[in-house]
Amino acid sequence: MMLTGAEIVMECLLREGVEIMFGYPGGAILPTYDAMTKYPQIRHVLVRHEQGAAHMADGYARATGKVGVAIATSGPGATNLVTGIGTAMMDSSPIVCITGQVPRGAIGSDAFQEIDITGITLPITKHNYLVGDVRELAYVIKEAFYIARTGRPGPVLIDIPKDVQNEKIEFEYPEGPVRLPGYRPPSMASEEQIQAALDLIHQAKRPIILAGHGIVMAGASQELRELAERAQIPVALTLLGKGAMSEQHPLVVGMMGMHGAAACNYAIQEADLLIALGMRFDDRVTGNLKTYSPNSRKIHVDIDPSEINKNVKVDVGIAGDVRTVLAQILPGLQSMTHPEWIGRIRDWQEDGNERDILNYDTGDRLLGAQVINDLWHYTGGDAITVTDVGQHQMLEAQYYPHQRPATMLTSGGLGTMGFGLPAAIGAKLGRPDEEVWAIVGDGGFQMTMAELATAMQEKVKVNIAILNNAYLGMVRQWQEFFYEERYQATPMFNPDFVKLAEAFGIPAMRVTHRSQVEESVRFARSHETTVLIEDAIEKEDIVYPMVPAGADLHNMIRRPKPGEKQG
Repeated sequence: MMLTGAEIVMECLLREGVEIMFGYPGGAILPTYDAMTKYPQIRHVLVRHEQGAAHMADGYARATGKVGVAIATSGPGATNLVTGIGTAMMDSSPIVCITGQVPRGAIGSDAFQEIDITGITLPITKHNYLVGDVRELAYVIKEAFYIARTGRPGPVLIDIPKDVQNEKIEFEYPEGPVRLPGYRPPSMASEEQIQAALDLIHQAKRPIILAGHGIVMAGASQELRELAERAQIPVALTLLGKGAMSEQHPLVVGMMGMHGAAACNYAIQEADLLIALGMRFDDRVTGNLKTYSPNSRKIHVDIDPSEINKNVKVDVGIAGDVRTVLAQILPGLQSMTHPEWIGRIRDWQEDGNERDILNYDTGDRLLGAQVINDLWHYTGGDAITVTDVGQHQMLEAQYYPHQRPATMLTSGGLGTMGFGLPAAIGAKLGRPDEEVWAIVGDGGFQMTMAELATAMQEKVKVNIAILNNAYLGMVRQWQEFFYEERYQATPMFNPDFVKLAEAFGIPAMRVTHRSQVEESVRFARSHETTVLIEDAIEKEDIVYPMVPAGADLHNMIRRPKPGEKQG
């Protein structure tokens, strides 16, 4: 079968099971776009900005567990993917990005729209390729997908010169498994490691499980729940670990870290054993490393060996697939109880409930926490939510308890504003039968709001809730706490979001009172197209608790109880 390089790209994508790709055409990738006309089995989604393509591929990957695909031309098309690639890298999301490049003979000549995209993305990809020979193209694509999805998942970029796309050869698909020298993703723990972990678990009086994104990606929720229930161990979740175990389970304490539940952070600091599963001890989780859980022994299971002992020194470090390792631990795990420890955590939780803004009389003000919690209530807590980054993101994490894995999608490591809307589009296209809500702030939404056109052109049904406080809310909060209320460059002049939506043909509604939130959910569900809800929330609300950057995890700024002054 004689195929051009461009046709080989499409043929290999088809054989990798790709059903959808997100992209924007241009000169250097045009041969591949022309080849798409011969492969109608693969749907192409035309974005309005290449950053949107990378985020859509990422949202699709997180929602489905499959590899997401983004495609762009050379030069600015390729560089526009960079933020989305970095987002996927930090959160271990499997995407493959395909970029066009100037012809081989022009590389290095500063040709029109030439850029060294492999050099640019080297630090933020799991691997990348510049294809110099069309005969290598099929092997490269197969390797790229294998690397993206195995071990610790991540983004892979393939840069293909235009003349390689045009060159024709006899195509033969590379059959058999991919074998890469030196690339051996770990899977199992040794018997000695399992026994050492069991010994620590059985000896502990105040254990706590730290469940991260790895549980979600490995499909290890059932094993996690069995571990927690049999040994009666409380569970703390990372931001990306939300939904790894139902957050309404009595053993789930909540989210840990900078804006985590106070009870969760106190429990980590007082624990005598941390069981860290599929999480990487990042700074937003630990606070000051010198005072982090000082009296605990530590077990750490992660697919990436480089994460073991990187930030936090541990007693038992296991590089392996967390589902496989838990399956090894469970047969030897004894039934246990920790009533005093769990009782102490309950006391901390009760103190937290007394400080919860939902229990305050807030008068006529509409607060972000109220909007999020009411969304949770009126969606039955069963929607896929995709957030941007900022106060609304933390409020979603606090006030929308998730019951299933892969139903809370957000940019964790890179903290990318503009992620929410395009990632929600990708998630909905990956899981069309799910109710998807993009929960965004007025700042981040405006970074990628051009993708409203993509949603309409592609007939994607996404519900958008903009929490509009006319501020860059989280930055304003930092300025209030740490910069003596000098609000530089944080007040926002915003468009009329309802009229903006209507310009795209999108039904829209403005919410100004809490009583309207239920109506807004009904309004969103009554349309088969994308719907935009603008929630005009309190301008100067604060997300509590908050651990100041670099502070001790237990040294939180907390919402005062009624009658208390801020400490």
